[in-house]
Amino acid sequence: MPIAVGDSLPQANFRVMTADGPAVKTTDDVFKGRRVVLFAVPGAFTPTCHKNHLPGYLTHYDAIKAKGVDAIAVTGVNDVFVMNAWSEATGGKGKIEFLADGNGDFAKSIGLVMDGSGFGLGVRSQRYSMLVEDGVVKAVHVEDTAGKADVSGAEAMLNAL
Repeated sequence: MPIAVGDSLPQANFRVMTADGPAVKTTDDVFKGRRVVLFAVPGAFTPTCHKNHLPGYLTHYDAIKAKGVDAIAVTGVNDVFVMNAWSEATGGKGKIEFLADGNGDFAKSIGLVMDGSGFGLGVRSQRYSMLVEDGVVKAVHVEDTAGKADVSGAEAMLNAL
């Protein structure tokens, strides 16, 4: 069953790139005591993710933060090196937190995985966005298809805040 409004996020580990190399960041590290907009992509550098979903959050970064959001984070079932390269290629490094869910453990634990094996992608995260306050889901918006970023896009999230 997918995660729902009112649910607490399960404990999971992400990988992030630091000046010293890859490091672990837990769900508590990211969400505890903070108001965070999290959005998920099926894959870094894939067309909708790279040209639509992430750029919207960069464009609306200041407006989202002005609504009392402490951080904006993106996760995907990619390794930490790909997520870091994506952060650098898009100008998102230092603004958006790029959380690698390399094995899909977080996506699985919240019930939001998709089978992209028909496209050679394997198990990936569904495309969604959520507002999380102190580890509790306050809003969640899941796309009905991976190729769209309408209900999970930055404008939709901004309007929901």
